[in-house]
Amino acid sequence: MAVFLGIDTGGTYTDAVVVDAAQSAVLGKAKALTSRPDLSVGIAGAMAAALAGSGTDPAEVALVSLSTTLATNALVEGQGGRVALVAIGFDPADLTRAGLAEAMQGDPVLAVTGGHEASGAEAAPLDLAALREGLAGLPDGLAGVAVAGRFAVRNPAHELAARALVAEVTGLPATCSHELSARLNGPKRALTAVLNARLIGMIARLIGACEAQMAAQGIRAPLMVVRGDGALISAAQARERPIETILSGPAASIVGARWLTGEADALVSDIGGTTTDVCLLRGGLPMIDPAGARVGRFRTMVEAVAMRTTGLGGDSEVHVVAEGLAGGLRLGPRRLIPVSLLAAEAGGVVHAALDAALTREVPGEGDARFALRLVPQAAGLTGREAEVFARLGRDPVPLGQVLRSRLEHAALDRLVARGLVMLSGVTPSDAAHVLGRLTVWDASAADKALRLMTRRRNGAGQRIAPDAPGLAQAIVDQLTAQTAACLLEAALAEDGFGAEDPAALVAHPLLQAAVRGHAGALRLSATLGVPVIGLGASAPSYYGAVGDALGARMILPEHAGVANAIGAVVGQVAMRASGLVTSPAEGRFTAHLAEGPQGFASREAALAALEAALTATVTARAQAAGAEDLRIEVTRDLREAEIEGRKMFIEAEVTVTASGRPRVAHAAISP
Repeated sequence: MAVFLGIDTGGTYTDAVVVDAAQSAVLGKAKALTSRPDLSVGIAGAMAAALAGSGTDPAEVALVSLSTTLATNALVEGQGGRVALVAIGFDPADLTRAGLAEAMQGDPVLAVTGGHEASGAEAAPLDLAALREGLAGLPDGLAGVAVAGRFAVRNPAHELAARALVAEVTGLPATCSHELSARLNGPKRALTAVLNARLIGMIARLIGACEAQMAAQGIRAPLMVVRGDGALISAAQARERPIETILSGPAASIVGARWLTGEADALVSDIGGTTTDVCLLRGGLPMIDPAGARVGRFRTMVEAVAMRTTGLGGDSEVHVVAEGLAGGLRLGPRRLIPVSLLAAEAGGVVHAALDAALTREVPGEGDARFALRLVPQAAGLTGREAEVFARLGRDPVPLGQVLRSRLEHAALDRLVARGLVMLSGVTPSDAAHVLGRLTVWDASAADKALRLMTRRRNGAGQRIAPDAPGLAQAIVDQLTAQTAACLLEAALAEDGFGAEDPAALVAHPLLQAAVRGHAGALRLSATLGVPVIGLGASAPSYYGAVGDALGARMILPEHAGVANAIGAVVGQVAMRASGLVTSPAEGRFTAHLAEGPQGFASREAALAALEAALTATVTARAQAAGAEDLRIEVTRDLREAEIEGRKMFIEAEVTVTASGRPRVAHAAISP
């Protein structure tokens, strides 16, 4: 019997599932709270419980595969390590495009002379002396360095030289943009490299925690990681390119949804603690985003499933909207620790603060909100950040005791963005506890927190809700409305509507009336044309109302809560690489290879050389990832123009894919 172990580490829970690969059966499953900062605690709990529940000897496990939403969540919430960007040959205006300036978050940018032309020829020599000086002056506390050069996909020489110098001067890991994408658009490649560098430490800690627990359990099987397109890569490859794990969890959920339901055409909606991820399943396969994965406000150049990721989950921050007379609620995008969860782990401190706040006649801005430190110390803090950080400890501290002025709010937000501090407050999970839909944490603390929030007033001066249950229902209704909007946006985008601003189209009064089934002088109707597969541990609590609101068939599979972990172990290894052949002049052809451009006298010779190089690259990567019985697929996209009745070759993109099932630990399988 081939036994596979799937693990999914999300923002709130870590799931584990044991699968009999031959019988396509779930043998055991378990959940544990994702533990921060030591992720190994949650992984160990889920792994041990799933193995025990299935009656599986750890030595029988032939393959372990890991999916995660941590990278996705970090980008949605603006978190990750501090980085530096080495920008080679770019104009100042280039560094403001593609969201690059926003992504840098004030981190250092070293702009140096160099770069190449579109042909691959050197535009200017790389100024190594200036780069060495800039690297020597970088601040402490950086997690890595991103290196991006102008037209580096046509000639990577300057990026490679810069990376070598980064290693020599700083010892920091460096990410080259040309290794993440072969497409043009330098600023967007630079953005992708920056985000990759931010994630290196986080994903390395996750993989290290998983490997440590495998060793502790006596599992000697290979460890794979789910990539954003649903394929599997080795743990070593994921360490080098953590950006490829964005949408890893959602991609695994799509694979798991298909495996669990057998549905070929459906919208898959996966609600986690931090995000809601929506993807279309067509013909049993997830759609791939040709423009690159979008996560939060960033459009990357990472090939991934066409997923709409929204900062909306069971642990989303609940905001009171004060604008207008009626006011209202808004959820997300930031994840908080639910007060009910915080109280379950540190009850005395939390209840004492809530009780004290309830005795005060005047509500405080920080009521029912807490902060706690995730690490004992941190480098590279400003003076104000250091003061705020010093007031925190391992136990939660009421926010009113942490912040002593308005100016400190921004300092606290920066500490949260760097992953040094977490906040706790009212979330939909707390509302579900008040309504009795969830009972796993401290419902009494949730009730107190919501009672405090009901004291907030709208623009008319009225309390936002009469009591805790009334506010809880309003929060759940808001979650239903925002989830329905996510699904409508995905459906409209798939059908070619609202490409520029699907949210505005969803909010249009006519569409809203049609969804409600308006029947007057004019009859309007709009429903989803495909069923919805609801995934996530909290899907049964919320998604019935979502299906009713949209008039859609809602499918909630038996193992919906561990679909990501299931998808992690039923996928395949797939490695893909692309390259270009250009024609700088009639009768001359250039293959842009990894070692630099190479000229040929015929188009076919250039294409053949590029195809052979790409095949060798993906074969080596797939074998390094542990794939067996490889299948090679080659596509050529020829771009030609007709001039005076003659077809003229412009360029060609060659893509080679090597795929196969992951190699399992045969020796570990019992006869």
